Amino acid sequence: MSELSGRTAVVTGASRGIGLAIAAELERQGVRVVRAARSLQPSRTATRLDVPCDVTDPAQVAELAKTAEQAFGAPALVVHSAGSFLLAPLQDTTPEQFATQLADNLSAPFLVARTFLPLMRSSGGGRFITIGSIADHQAFPENAAYGASKAGLRGLHAVLREEYRGSGVLCTLVSPGPTDTAVWDFVDPDRREGFTPRAKMLRPQDVAEAVAWVACRPSHVDVDWLRLGPA
Repeated sequence: MSELSGRTAVVTGASRGIGLAIAAELERQGVRVVRAARSLQPSRTATRLDVPCDVTDPAQVAELAKTAEQAFGAPALVVHSAGSFLLAPLQDTTPEQFATQLADNLSAPFLVARTFLPLMRSSGGGRFITIGSIADHQAFPENAAYGASKAGLRGLHAVLREEYRGSGVLCTLVSPGPTDTAVWDFVDPDRREGFTPRAKMLRPQDVAEAVAWVACRPSHVDVDWLRLGPA
């Protein structure tokens, strides 16, 4: 039996890609999983609750927390995986696109953290895991908006760790390198110089297993930052 069996987790961005893989891996290990994403339809089984939620909307995030707690109790694990990806040169990035990247990749995790961390602390603790990116610590061309949002996310993570130190809630940033999901479909990295071919990228399951590993650590083990990359 998995060490995670019987716990409750909330996973955002859980309709596809990395978030979907994380939710599936946690459920496989016996976790009751609340999956949240804009595109999900309401659904419930004994071990899973699907909640349509736009995590850039404070009211919807608050409702997500309420719904999750009523269904399965306060979560011991929250994994924020929701986000979006923009690849464009600086001069081709519109102010609206820049604002959207900040909303999806920085404001949303702020809202999720602001909603769930106090709940987790009052319930005895747990782990808050944020999915970052290689772009949160390494600069790339055509990443003005995405890189800025992910670097900001890493800064937010550092502050959360300081504010919740000693509270029983442990915060971890997982920063994967290129991962083979649908976000690369419009880029076609196999045909672009300097990009990792899709066959050599990480798989969503690689990230999911890393998240599950962090979640399984004993409560006295703190994992600050976990970087993953293709070999």
